[in-house]
Amino acid sequence: MPPEFASPHSDAIVVHVIEQQDLETYLEAQPDRVAAWARSSGFSAALGTSVLVPAEDGGLHAILAGYGTASARERGRFHLASLAASLPEGTYRLEGLAEDAQSTESLGWLLASYGYSRYREQPGAKARLVAPDAVDAERLQIIAAGEFLTRDLINTPASDMGPADLEAAASDLAKQHGAKIDVIRGEALLDQNFPMIHTVGRAAEQAPRLIDIHWGSLGRKLTLVGKGVCFDTGGLNLKPGSSMGLMKKDLCGSATVLCLAHMIMAL
Repeated sequence: MPPEFASPHSDAIVVHVIEQQDLETYLEAQPDRVAAWARSSGFSAALGTSVLVPAEDGGLHAILAGYGTASARERGRFHLASLAASLPEGTYRLEGLAEDAQSTESLGWLLASYGYSRYREQPGAKARLVAPDAVDAERLQIIAAGEFLTRDLINTPASDMGPADLEAAASDLAKQHGAKIDVIRGEALLDQNFPMIHTVGRAAEQAPRLIDIHWGSLGRKLTLVGKGVCFDTGGLNLKPGSSMGLMKKDLCGSATVLCLAHMIMAL
């Protein structure tokens, strides 16, 4: 499924984002039941901590999410993404998060919903977020969709992600955005002076190829180039076995370029 924010509605469960230095002030303003539950749970508002506050009827009243300190947050990004992955299925909205952090944390929440289910169900986080009013929800969804495309390409086993499959993915992307695509395959690479691409991939069952997407006619010309060695190319195994395990990801350059191309064309 494409990454999407939830539609706003009144039943969304509130996620209270609390910095460590503000915890006591926050708890003093809460009903005694909520404050007692947080304290008895040992909630400290440290980065990455959370506590689920039950409702009196047995449901879920709210989430308290620790946001740590500014210095702790400097060491990473998407601090609420792990919370999204741990919450039960439902719709949530954020409160207490500074406006300048809302875009980053909302994007992280979207990215946590990624799942790779081509061969078996491996769903991502099922906790859906209502986009805060201050964020550009459409822009964040486009960025997350590009990231999902990259992850899908890299996660697909080499047996199903050869040069022809990568070309198909690029062709689908070009068609989606009305872009022009040219592909030079096999011996035509030598004819058009691309000998190194031919050399690297010529021993493989599938012919090597140069995939060239053109889009737009205004402004400065920007060219993105991504290495896309779809393992196995049929070459010699010159690496130790422990290093060969990650070679299937040698197409990351091309996968990343397709991600960026999607963002540029969609935005």
